[in-house]
Amino acid sequence: MGQDPLTGKVIGCAIEVHKALGPGLLESTYLQCLARELALEEVRFKLEHPLPIEYKGVHLDCGYRIDILVEDQLILELKAVKDIQSIHHAQLLTYLKLSGITTGLLINFNTKVPKDGIKRFKL
Repeated sequence: MGQDPLTGKVIGCAIEVHKALGPGLLESTYLQCLARELALEEVRFKLEHPLPIEYKGVHLDCGYRIDILVEDQLILELKAVKDIQSIHHAQLLTYLKLSGITTGLLINFNTKVPKDGIKRFKL
């Protein structure tokens, strides 16, 4: 699966954050630091972007939030957990389906090697 330039840039930013901080911090810390790195790279993004669901013709705010929405075309779901579980995959896939966005990155900062914590999803 080929990597588009935007995804490559975002992965580079995530690796930079991981190199600077290492594993072991809270997800919220990585969220803010990755936002700062994206801003330094002049990448447009929205933090904790609301994701309503549509049910029988009505938009409902059920409290879902995309950790970082990049350029309105890439969803970033951040984690700081020991192991990524299938529920984390399902969460990102659901966000992709609900939003109509086709590409997402699941990034776990709690790894020794940064690239081992990044998984790309494409619908």
